[in-house]
Amino acid sequence: MLFIKLDAIDSTNDYLKALAKKESLGNFTTVIAENQLKGKGQMGSDWISEEGKNLTMSVLVKSNSINNNTVFDINVAVALSIITVLDTLNIPKVAVKWPNDIMAESKKVGGILIENAIKSEGTISSVIGIGLNVNQSNFQHLPKATSLLLETQQEFDKEMIMNKIVEKLQDYIEMLPINSGNLWESYHNRLFKKGIPMPFELSNGNKIMGIIHKVSREGMLELLLEDDSLQYFGLKDITMLY
Repeated sequence: MLFIKLDAIDSTNDYLKALAKKESLGNFTTVIAENQLKGKGQMGSDWISEEGKNLTMSVLVKSNSINNNTVFDINVAVALSIITVLDTLNIPKVAVKWPNDIMAESKKVGGILIENAIKSEGTISSVIGIGLNVNQSNFQHLPKATSLLLETQQEFDKEMIMNKIVEKLQDYIEMLPINSGNLWESYHNRLFKKGIPMPFELSNGNKIMGIIHKVSREGMLELLLEDDSLQYFGLKDITMLY
């Protein structure tokens, strides 16, 4: 596989997408940048990262087994790849907060941005952006952010972590066609605040209480509400208040 290391770039996802349009890239081609000037998060939010301190990377994934009906399988594989690697580094209480935040204890340590392109034959090519707070110690005005350094009081080799994440991602993508059920079970076992009554805010501003039951195969959050009904919510429909 190809690794491309950049000093600075607006967005590793944008760089990788543009490169993939110009030339044929191998599966799991990975771009890593020391400084990402215009990093992106979910729904167009900014991803702010201190230069040289954190892991900002994008990976190209092409899989014939993933289609429009199973596209959230990619999210599951990516989240588990990161969680598995962080477990080996003894990061405490790592979980995935639906849909794509990586948590340590109750603070955000990383985020995932997946941009999918559906091919004419129905298969999907994905550019997977991963931002992971590694050696940054100051998160002024970001009280819900943390880093591997803050959680363990030790610094880490960013490229070592990158290599391990890509290796695990390959393993999990290869497992999807034959063992997606076990991967989904592992994903649900690491779902942030699963089974705990939590407040949520709806897109219209209303507040509700609910218990996370699971995530549907389509990537919808399934909540058990106070009237004992189960309802499904999309990314733009609801926000957890924690």
